[in-house]
Amino acid sequence: MGVVLLSGAAAPSEAHEIGTTQVTVRLHVASLGGGGTYSIDIVTDADALLEKLETMGDRPGPKPAAGGLTTRFAALEDIFRERVAVAFDGAVVTPAIDFRVAPPSDDLSPSTATIRLTGDVPPGVARFVWNYSWTFASYALRIAGRPGSDDAQATTEWLEGGESSTPYTIGVTRPRAGRIAIAWQYFGLGLTHIVPDGLDHVLFVLGLFLLNTRWRSVLWQVSAFTIAHSITLGLGMYGVIGAPPAIVEPLIALSIAYVAVENLVRSELTPWRVALVFAFGLLHGMGFAGVLTELGLPRGEFVTALAAFNVGVESGQLLVIAVTFALVGWHQARPSYRRRVALPASLAIACVAVYWTIERATFLR
Repeated sequence: MGVVLLSGAAAPSEAHEIGTTQVTVRLHVASLGGGGTYSIDIVTDADALLEKLETMGDRPGPKPAAGGLTTRFAALEDIFRERVAVAFDGAVVTPAIDFRVAPPSDDLSPSTATIRLTGDVPPGVARFVWNYSWTFASYALRIAGRPGSDDAQATTEWLEGGESSTPYTIGVTRPRAGRIAIAWQYFGLGLTHIVPDGLDHVLFVLGLFLLNTRWRSVLWQVSAFTIAHSITLGLGMYGVIGAPPAIVEPLIALSIAYVAVENLVRSELTPWRVALVFAFGLLHGMGFAGVLTELGLPRGEFVTALAAFNVGVESGQLLVIAVTFALVGWHQARPSYRRRVALPASLAIACVAVYWTIERATFLR
């Protein structure tokens, strides 16, 4: 548990890296081996990517307006190319690159960079492979293999940053993934969004566990949290409700701090604890909805993907509880449990959560 908390103190302020980058490939090729052109659009957080590029290029500087961002991107083109690879039949090609930065839609939204790579598809080639290493999280790679094909016909592959795509046969449309395959894919995304990528949600669940390790009380709280975030997750994905990350992320961190501080000042559950956990669950659900909105859901299996993601999230939370119970559950009946386990762990969680609250409010404003 100590390792988890120490990692949390060093974690970046952005809790939900998953889905912040999207890549769309269009191969304008009439038939296999016929040659043609390609265009690749990378859409990502402009400030986050520019910070990485300038760190690699040792060119830190003040954050300018949107036009200035475009100029700075262009100056770092050679560095950007170092972690991007477009290959046909194993041979890496050199695309032309155009950087464009859209200004924030409001004061709470980040600038968005769209980086377009273009070039010719060599005649006679059969396979396309993509690699992008400027993100450390999962992202969606969509490939439309025929002229005029729309997003519903595109094939989608989920990749980790730095991972090469599965070779794509040019001019041949892959069969769509079945319902079971989609469910399994989004279940995995939901699970990994908690373990190992969702350290803030892990600390929240740990905070619920620490005050009282009796299974009945813990399950009451987790059930309230589950029901609540399922409600806002569903409503958020259908566009009924929504809030920008600049508001949601600091409040999520603040909810973790509240639960941890309450553990410090109270030794038993209060009557309003479950109601508060339900309210915090509504807030966390908006965070999950923001992630899925960025990820995108397959139009033909929207409900399947949404439900599978939610089940994955719940599985991750139950895994956290099970592991924690295995580590400290044996100590729960002892009088020293609160002094040696609950109080130190809650204090550490509170410190990390307060730090996150301040950092996110500053970083995302």
